[in-house]
Amino acid sequence: MRIIPIAQESPRRRPFEDRPKRGALLDALPPLSLYIHVPWCVRKCPYCDFNSHQQIGEIPEADYLEALAADLEQTLPLIWGRQIHTIFIGGGTPSLLSGEAIDRLLAMVRSYLSLWPDAEITLEANPGAVEANRFKSYAASGINRVSLGIQSFHDKHLKSLGRVHDASEANHAIELALKNFKRVNLDLMFGLPGQTITEAADDARQALAFGTEHLSMYQLTIEPNTVFAKYPPITPDDDIVIDMELTLEQLASDAGLGRYEVSAFAKTGALARHNVNYWEFGDYLGIGPGAHGKLSFADRIERFAKLRQPESWIKQAKLRDNSHLAEHRKLSPEELPFEFMLNALRLREGVDVALYTERTGQHLDSIRGKLLHAMDKGLLSLNPGRLQATPLGWRFLNDLQSLFL
Repeated sequence: MRIIPIAQESPRRRPFEDRPKRGALLDALPPLSLYIHVPWCVRKCPYCDFNSHQQIGEIPEADYLEALAADLEQTLPLIWGRQIHTIFIGGGTPSLLSGEAIDRLLAMVRSYLSLWPDAEITLEANPGAVEANRFKSYAASGINRVSLGIQSFHDKHLKSLGRVHDASEANHAIELALKNFKRVNLDLMFGLPGQTITEAADDARQALAFGTEHLSMYQLTIEPNTVFAKYPPITPDDDIVIDMELTLEQLASDAGLGRYEVSAFAKTGALARHNVNYWEFGDYLGIGPGAHGKLSFADRIERFAKLRQPESWIKQAKLRDNSHLAEHRKLSPEELPFEFMLNALRLREGVDVALYTERTGQHLDSIRGKLLHAMDKGLLSLNPGRLQATPLGWRFLNDLQSLFL
C-alpha cells in the first residue's frame, strides 16, 4: 500500500521496543479516501440511523453541487499534495441524483483533487430508485463500482423494513448493475422481524446466484433515535441469529466469497478498498451534510463533522467561512488505541503490529497491558506479528474492542 512520506522513513520498529510515550508523531501519512454524502431518500426506513432525509419534490441538485464545491474548497489546504485512492458516494440514496449531476460532481472532484488512475469510485443505489439510462450515465461519468441496498428478496420482509422496492425490482436492479459495472456489491440484512433461518439462507442463495464479486450481510440492529427503537419489532432470538450467521457464511464460502470483515464477503482480489482503508485506520475526507472525516498530520490526528441538516449545510458551506463544520477536534493520545482497534479488529486477519505505530504515532508498548489482558481472556491472538481477534474475540468483538477504551 502506497504512503506519502513526510520525512525520511525510519526503520520499522519491533513490538514493545522502548520509545517515549507521546501524542501522534507520524513518519508517513496513510492513504486518503473521499466520502461524499447525498442526504435525500424517497422514504426514511424505520431501522435507519444514517443522516437521511425524505425529499418532497425535486432534489436541489444545483445548490447541492455548489455547496459541495465550497465544502471541498475549505478543506483543500489541509490535504495539499495528497492523492485520493478511493471515492464513496453514500447516503441517503445517491441514485436519486441525475446522471448529469453525478457527471458534474465527479468533474468537480477531478478539478480539485489528484485521483489515482485506478481509483475505486463507488456509488450506493436503491433498487427503488434505479433507471437503466441513469446507470449508463453513471458508468460514463467514471463510477466503476455500485453497491445495491437489496436487504431481502422476500416482499414481506422488505415491507417490514419499510423499503420502497419489492423483490422483482431488486432483481431488475441487479441485472441493470451487472450490465453497466464490472464491480457490484449487494447488501443483505438478516435477523429481520419474523425471519426464519430458511428465509435468510434463501436471500443469500438468490444474491449469490448473480455471481457478484462482493456481498455485505448485516445483522439488523435496533439503533437509538429510529422508529424501530420507539416501536421495537419482534426479531429472532440470539441463538437463531447466530445460526443464521453461520449458515450465511458457509453459503458464501461455498460460492467462493471469503469473509474478510465482520459483514463483508468477497471473491479473491475484490475487497472493498474504500472500506478497507477505514478499517486500517487510513484517512478520509468527508464532504456533504453530516459527513465525517479523519485527517492525519505529522504531529496530530484530527476529526471533522459537517452540519447534518441539508438546508443548513448548503447555506453555511456557501459562506466559505467554515461555519458548515459541526465538529473539528484533535484526537487525544488516550483516544487513539480504541479508535484504532475499533476498526482494525473488524478485519478477520487483523493487521500487522507495525501498523499501529504507523497510523497512531504511538508505540505498541503504550498499550501492552491491555494487549496482554485481551490475550489472557482468549480474545486476542497470541501471534506476536499481528493484531488479530481470535474466533472467540470475533464472536464477542464489542467486548474485545472495549478493552482499549
